[in-house]
Formats: sequence, C-alpha cells, structure tokens
Amino acid sequence: MSNVYSTQEQLKTISKILTGYLKLPFSGDAIPGALMENIVSEVKGGEVLNTYDFVDILKKSEKVGWQVKSTKASTPVTWKRAKIPNSQQLIKNSNASTLGLQQLGDAIIKFCNDHALESMNEYGLDEIGYSRLIVHKGGKLTYFEKILCTRDNPKIFHECEFEWKWSTPKKTQKKEQLPALHGVHKSSNKKWFAWHGLGENQLHFSGEKVWWPSENVNKIDFSFPNERLSQSQLMKLLNEISAII
Repeated sequence: MSNVYSTQEQLKTISKILTGYLKLPFSGDAIPGALMENIVSEVKGGEVLNTYDFVDILKKSEKVGWQVKSTKASTPVTWKRAKIPNSQQLIKNSNASTLGLQQLGDAIIKFCNDHALESMNEYGLDEIGYSRLIVHKGGKLTYFEKILCTRDNPKIFHECEFEWKWSTPKKTQKKEQLPALHGVHKSSNKKWFAWHGLGENQLHFSGEKVWWPSENVNKIDFSFPNERLSQSQLMKLLNEISAII
C-alpha cells in the first residue's frame, strides 16, 4: 500500500483528536489548517514544515509528503498566490487570440505542477499525498487522503484537459469586480480553476470537489460532539494540564 495512506487505526485517531478539539468551548465550527497539519503530522510520525512549499508535512524516512487542507464544504480551496512568469504579456496575448488564451491557461497548469515538483525534488520524495478535512453542513465532517503525484507520474494536471475563458466582470454597489480567468475541465464541462491574475493572483480550485471520495476508502466520516465543555470544566482541565511535567 502507498505510504500516503493512513491505517484505519490512524484514521480513527485523527477523528478522535479532532472531536476532542471540537469539545472545547472556543473551537467554533471550523478546524484551523495549522492545527490540522500538526494533528496529521503527529499521527503519521512526520514533521510540519511551516514553509510556503507545496507539501505541508514531510516524512523523510518513507520519502512521502502531504499537502493539508481544512475548510468548510462551501469554501473553495485556494492554491498559493499564482504569480505566473511573464503574466502581463500572457494576459495581453490572451485577449488577442484563442491561442494566447490557451497559452496563459497552460502556464497556470504548469505553475501548479511545478509547485508540487519543486517539493518532490527539494525533499527527495517518491510520493505526495493530499490530506483533506471537509466540514459539512449539519455537523458532519469527512477526512480523506489521496495520492496527488509520484516520482513516476509527477503531473497533477494535464494542460490538454482544460480550456480557458475570461469571466464577465460583475458590478456591485461598491465596485466593479475584475474578470477572472476560468479553467474549464473539458470532459466534465465544469469550471475547475479561477485565476484572479488582474488582482491579487489568487487561484481558486473548485474542481477539488471531484477528488472527494464517494466510497468509504481511505477516509473517515464523523460528527461534531453533541456537547462542548463548559467554561468551568475547561478551567478545571487547564488547571490539571498545568501540573503535567
């Protein structure tokens, strides 16, 4: 089995730790990404990198790394700011021809693939996995893992699978929103990417939902706890923790 995947026992441990966190009175209705990274790293015996690399967690002994994401189901996953080389000329060309439009889209896909490949080469990895927590409406959560790329198959995305078009600017009472470049997945005819290259270079990846597993494999579903600790229970617990050496 791939080193990307957790055992069933590890999946249960991750869900138990998360449930414990959600019992804290201040935990809210979301799991911070930094907390998720530390939980997964601890369970897998890895280390959190705390860098802007593609991988967030590394396990050198098994030559595997993970990118970790934790959001509500309705929140699109955001890649790091996609500052595309020679973007101004590519944007200009994209407005002049269909070929220029495809070339800009290809540059975005290359950026995504290169970002992962940089981590693979930097840390000598054989595999990069995806560690994902989804917070659904109704108090349900899903944690799953998948392989993103390997040394033998280093590309996450393929340029030929997408076509690109600029969105129509939206006007609001306060301001006019800038157009975004949409990457449409050809076979499904669904928008997978939205690159805000005329603004802050954010790259939203709504196609990530295709990765959500339908079968109960390499994932675990669980729920928010029915009750949370009271403030007095929390203070008592913190007092007890303070005595631990």
